[in-house]
Amino acid sequence: VQLQASGGGLVQAGGSLRLSCTASGLTFSSYSMGWFRQAPGKEREFVAARNWRGTITTYADSVRGRFTISRDNGEFTVYLQMDSLKPEDTAVYFCAAERSGLVHRQTTYYTYWGQGTLVTVSS
Repeated sequence: VQLQASGGGLVQAGGSLRLSCTASGLTFSSYSMGWFRQAPGKEREFVAARNWRGTITTYADSVRGRFTISRDNGEFTVYLQMDSLKPEDTAVYFCAAERSGLVHRQTTYYTYWGQGTLVTVSS
């Protein structure tokens, strides 16, 4: 199983980025997908998750209204559209997959992880 995240980069505050995560080696449409992030010196934290059908979506309070998670099961890809970015959004962003069919905020529910993509927001 491989989750390949991409789309990170350097952006000014107020700008936008779209992250992508493409899965291989698993039945993508059977997995809920999540995005997490980890800033230097901090623990990995939940950002957003969406179940396999796209009927359940949840966001961290810090990103709700600015970030949007979506998925294309035909393309085996989950996206994270990030708008109105702030310097505090700077982190390595990870995608992850879990099989429960629900959406969870805890890292322990997720079986597979991508390698991470760095997002840097300058002030």
